[in-house]
Amino acid sequence: MRPEPEPEPEPGAAAIGGRRAARAGRPGGGQQGRPGWAPLVPLLCGTFVGTLNNNVLNAPLRLVVASLRVSVSSGALVVVSYPLALAVAMPLAGWYADRVGRKRLFVASVLALCVTSAGASLAPDIAALVAFRVLQGLSSAAILPCVMGLITEIYEPGRRGRALGLWAAANGLGQTVGPPLGGLVASSVGWRFVFVPAIAVGFVAVAGAGADRRVPGGPGHRSRLEVRGAALLTAGTGLVIASAMLVPIVHVAIVVAILAAVGVACLVLLAFGRREVREPFVDPQLWREPSFLRSSLAAFAQMFCLGTTLLAVPLYLTRSGSLAPASAGLVVFALPVTMTLLAPVAGVAAERVGPRRVLRSGLGVLALAELALAAIAGSTLELPLLVVSLVVTGLGIALVQTPAAAGATRSAVGRVGTGLGLFNSARFAGSALGGAWVAVVLAHAPRYRLGFVVAAAAAAAGLVATVAGPDSPRTSGTPAAVRAGG
Repeated sequence: MRPEPEPEPEPGAAAIGGRRAARAGRPGGGQQGRPGWAPLVPLLCGTFVGTLNNNVLNAPLRLVVASLRVSVSSGALVVVSYPLALAVAMPLAGWYADRVGRKRLFVASVLALCVTSAGASLAPDIAALVAFRVLQGLSSAAILPCVMGLITEIYEPGRRGRALGLWAAANGLGQTVGPPLGGLVASSVGWRFVFVPAIAVGFVAVAGAGADRRVPGGPGHRSRLEVRGAALLTAGTGLVIASAMLVPIVHVAIVVAILAAVGVACLVLLAFGRREVREPFVDPQLWREPSFLRSSLAAFAQMFCLGTTLLAVPLYLTRSGSLAPASAGLVVFALPVTMTLLAPVAGVAAERVGPRRVLRSGLGVLALAELALAAIAGSTLELPLLVVSLVVTGLGIALVQTPAAAGATRSAVGRVGTGLGLFNSARFAGSALGGAWVAVVLAHAPRYRLGFVVAAAAAAAGLVATVAGPDSPRTSGTPAAVRAGG
């Protein structure tokens, strides 16, 4: 089957992305030659560590709050503080990676994550633990943009889909083993030891990336930070995600609404406010680039469905003692396992038939799977049908995650660290909003069916976004491999 062409960036956007890529010492389309998969190992280890730390305290949270003698609502800050700091800092961390060099910042970030994880394990009270969780999130913020950028440097478009498929599998693996690993370690030796496995893998990532010369170590480039743009994006992203995460914690609707409104206003001012600067933090041309925008919206929809499903299904299974928590965990395990195993397969498929075709298929599958979950939630529980629906959900997520990442890295905005940070911020924002949506629909009378229906609508909206709007015009300077491989 002939691959589906991928639209190239707009000429102006390509020029901007190309200038920044050149100054950062990046070839913009993969290194010369055909490097093996060994340079990818430390990058995947770093990805795994960042994802693992996101949810490793979810399962043993009651043990944490009992040990520190605080309420569960206060303990919830331990869970939400990490992804909030992570998502907010990602665009700025991506910009800084272009300035100091991606390999250098990757190694420093993973090392900082190991140190802050050790600090979290020694926290004497809830305030210190939340502070260290924020520092963990800030340390992790550069890992994903750096890894995606380094993959773009190391592998040419013909092999990049497989590399990003393995990256997606590492993400899925961290999400898969985080809760059960945290619960097992906490139950066996105490919650303060839950970070030890991540620290060990983190040191492997630091040693491997630092010693392997095939991992590009360019010096980066000097550039001035456009403070207004960085401040608007950071504040806007932070307030929108924080308002979503505070829904189940702060029971004052006006507070959440004000935070969300101010955050949206910051983002609108950033996107449409007119101000001529030589090198903006996020150039308006890049902000509206179709390829990047489609990939980001698809990733947001996919993570919204994932966040909704991973929270709603266990609550549905354990309602009124219908199923023991351990058994519910095993049922839900079907989703991340499927997602992890099929992510590399999705990468190969994206290379052979085109990422956009795979992306659209995944969003369609995801919408149907969420509708199936809604139908199950509205009737007598049929456990085999639920497991099948979770497997299909994992398939849909796998088919979206890898080609969305491929589309983002092939766009002009994906050639700069700020863009890669924006893409990953969209992913985490989707997950946060999915979890917040579950809290909203379950706040009074449980309405599980409505929760899954809205998740299906989000996937359908993402599907519409992949086909709506004009394609970017082709440019003669785009490599043939990119034009044919999309």
